[in-house]
Amino acid sequence: MKTNNLVKLSLAALFATTFAACQKSDEVAPEDTREYKFINLLVSDANTSQLSLIAPQTGLIKNFNAKFAKSALYTTASGRFAVLIHRENNFVETFDTGFEVHSDHVDIKGTPKFGALIGDSKLPTHFKTHGSEIAVFNDGDGTMNLANENDFHTTGMKMKAMTTNNIAHHGAMAKFDNGYYAVTEKDGSVAGSLPERVKIMDTQGNLIYASTVQTKGIHGNATNGKYAVFGSASGILVVESNGLQKLINHPADFGTAWFGTILEGQGSKFIGYTAAKGAYFIDVQTDKVTPIIENTDIMQCKVDYKGNNLLVLLHSGELHIFNLTTGMLKNKASVLGATAKTETAKPQIEATAKYVYITSPQTGEIIQISALTLTNSTKIKVGGSPYRLVVLGDETSKGHE
Repeated sequence: MKTNNLVKLSLAALFATTFAACQKSDEVAPEDTREYKFINLLVSDANTSQLSLIAPQTGLIKNFNAKFAKSALYTTASGRFAVLIHRENNFVETFDTGFEVHSDHVDIKGTPKFGALIGDSKLPTHFKTHGSEIAVFNDGDGTMNLANENDFHTTGMKMKAMTTNNIAHHGAMAKFDNGYYAVTEKDGSVAGSLPERVKIMDTQGNLIYASTVQTKGIHGNATNGKYAVFGSASGILVVESNGLQKLINHPADFGTAWFGTILEGQGSKFIGYTAAKGAYFIDVQTDKVTPIIENTDIMQCKVDYKGNNLLVLLHSGELHIFNLTTGMLKNKASVLGATAKTETAKPQIEATAKYVYITSPQTGEIIQISALTLTNSTKIKVGGSPYRLVVLGDETSKGHE
């Protein structure tokens, strides 16, 4: 009897030990809820030349001085560089995070610093990036300036001027995968600074395909490399890389409203936005325009860093996040106090897969909020009056092994 009990006790102990070992082997390391290591934020100031480079994972902030205040900030396609456009000062400069993104990791190439490349042109305004190339449209004379990331640290290098045979206008351009550009042009048929047409040119300034559609004014555009989509008062102008052009009608209840902003999400999703109506999917193949959110209180409408989600911030302070694959609302919550529509220094919003970042111009802070829960708000003090911010780097914490 005693022997049987001993055997039973031994078996129970063996089972307990084995179960505990299995438990340990099956344990999953807790998810790192911090921002990715190789994500940085760059913030410009409305009143001073201060630039703040923030590493959200550690909270480390490094300050630099741009040439001028009120830098408009953009991220290059590689994620490594920022481009600073000083429209009123006719100047463009570049900034290097030092993060060189590879397919499965990030290498660190030196320390954060300004690039040597500059641009000087008349009213540089609209920015685009494709591969390693950047382009700026100059409203002051209707020309474009081009540069390549490989030249950002070449001493004395300036952006290359591209003649477009345009007159001055508030224009834009889009780069196709075949190397051509869709470039706005003004024919004078509509009063004001907005262009009415789009033509296709090569990087030498040669006309490849002339415009075939005239509109009553164009503003806002995006491209997936094959199609370039422009907002227009006459409808949504779709320009293909082979020169074909067409207009897609706005929804029947739009009246005189039209999309002044066009965004592109992952998977060639085009989104049109107008404060008068809301944000809508644009299907360039079926010509369908489908609502994502219909609301006339929108303060900002942005896609996140990877283009997977649409963020819609209302003047009321409520934030909505939509999945761009399904168009479904993922989450919404009140994240700010209300902002008057007449306010000139409005909050600006950007986001990664993990966090939403919002400027607070009145308090000199960047507000960091969990993108998953829209709670757990953290305030990052940068001082001054934050004007614009961009996300730089890559959504990974894996460096070179």
